[in-house]
This record gives sequence, C-alpha cells and structure tokens, in this order.
Amino acid sequence: MRIPTTLDKLLGIDYPILVAPMFLISNTKMIKAALASGVTAAFPALNYRSDAELRAAIADIKSATDKPFGVNLIVNKSNPKYKSQLKTLTEVGVSYIITSLGSPRETIELCKPLGIKVFCDVVDLKYAKVVEGLGADAVIAVNNRAGGHAGNISPQQLIEELTANCSIPVISAGGVAQGKDIVDAMSWGAAGVSVGTIFIACNEADISPEYKQAMIDYGEKDIVRSTKLSGSALTVINTPYVQQLGTKANFLEWILNNNKALKKYAKMIIAWRGMKSVEKAAFGATYKTVWCAGPAIEHVHSIRPMSEIVKTLTTEFKNAK
Repeated sequence: MRIPTTLDKLLGIDYPILVAPMFLISNTKMIKAALASGVTAAFPALNYRSDAELRAAIADIKSATDKPFGVNLIVNKSNPKYKSQLKTLTEVGVSYIITSLGSPRETIELCKPLGIKVFCDVVDLKYAKVVEGLGADAVIAVNNRAGGHAGNISPQQLIEELTANCSIPVISAGGVAQGKDIVDAMSWGAAGVSVGTIFIACNEADISPEYKQAMIDYGEKDIVRSTKLSGSALTVINTPYVQQLGTKANFLEWILNNNKALKKYAKMIIAWRGMKSVEKAAFGATYKTVWCAGPAIEHVHSIRPMSEIVKTLTTEFKNAK
C-alpha cells in the first residue's frame, strides 16, 4: 500500500518543489536562494572539478542555512569520480542524494545508516520496482517532458503507473513551469515535483548571457532530442548548429553504444565528449553551441532573480490548489 508522503513533509520544507540539479548550471547561489524561498534544491556533484571544490560548495550552503538540500550523483562507470564523490557526500553529509544512470545499491547501503535519503531517477515502472526493492526513499519519475536526459512516457501515465505499483513517494520530473502543473502532478499521485528549465535564465546562474537569452528567444517547438552528445536522449535547443550536426547517433556511434565489449568505454568517451561540448556552450557562445533545455522553455520570458521565479511558482501553486 502506498505511503501518502508529500515532498514537503518528507523534507520539512514549505512547498513540494525540488529545484532540479542541472549540469553546469546549478551553483551554490541558486541553491541558497531556493532554500531561502521555502523549496529544496540539488546540484550535480560533477559541477565541481575537484573534491576540494565539492566540499567547499557543500560547506558554503551549510554555512548559510540548515534547510535540506541534495546532490545528484552519476552512479555508473561513465563517471570515474563516482566512488570518491560518494565517499565525500557520506563524510560531509547532505539531506539526500539523487542517483542517476546506474544502480543505486551501494549508495543506498552507505547512506541509510547515516540518515541520508536516496532519491533515484527512473523512467519506467520496471526500474522503479528495482530501486524500491533496494531501499530507495523515493523515485524521481523522469517523463517525456523533462529537460536534459528525458524519459519516454507522459507525466500523467508515468505518475499513475508508479503510484499504483510502488509504496514509496513519486516525485515528478518534467514539464513543470506553472503552479497548475504542480497541482496536476499531485492530483495524479505525485508527492511533489522536480523543476529545472524555468530556472536556467535566473540572475544567479553563471552561464553565458547568450544561453540565458536563448531561453527567452526560443520556445517549446524548438526543443529536440539528440543522441549525439551523451549516447542517451538529451533535449537541446534546435539552433542552426544543432540542425547542421544532426540529432541521431551516426553508424559508428551506434555500433559503439550497442557492442557489449565496447559499450562501457564508448559511453565514457561519448559522455566526456558531450559534456565538454555542453560546457563550452554554457559559458561561452560560438557558432558551435549546444544549449540544453526542456519544453518548459515556452514559459521563460525574462531573466529574473531565483527568488522571484520561485515566488511566482509557489504563489501560482497556492492559488491553483
């Protein structure tokens, strides 16, 4: 039987909203602003190049607030820093870890005795049942309207399928831009929502002005899925360069991704190459620019402070309930 725990009750926050960890975008300024506004937030461990930088980021947030925040951890072999990052997170302590792209078994086993919650990204019921069996505290249901690595199932279908078959909370990820989107997700059974795209063009984000302006200039119709960058489907803005590059993996890339003997190494190479491409785009603009975003880009109309974006979202949520 499903436990009706909402995200705000689970973490002791004001609203059932998680500001999603965004590769190269999330930073401590954004996290602190989100926490001060009554929601929770997370950042990717890979946003920090060294262990010292990761520890300093966590210490910076903790020095400003005691509100709960989390860190996203890539738990497969494409992340050579996985083991050391997990060790650091268990040593310094965070409220929760969001696992992606691999088995969370080790993360759950190490975190449970320490009181660190583990939320696991899932895209379907099969994997949700696996991580529930391993002891996950919640699943983050990544649907087909998510930014970044998106799933294939619609928000309503995925939420309803998971809540009907899992006993742990389901946090919906993808397609949330307004308060009514949160109300809809929770009416389908979600415990809360993970929201990313609408926060990309915030004042606190240290990305290029061109990236922020692209969030305003482009809309939902301009979002496409590409398998060229990471080996998995990644949602990006369909700029002229992306159109020239193409969005489908070429024959060699397909062979590397589907050959059992080469797959592990291919994913590492493709992921590293893709991250470098996205990194260059995030902090500088050239013709060869690839910007990640989800369909919620349709609702980004200006560059605003993090606190203002959160306030708009939470006010809409209260009024829509």
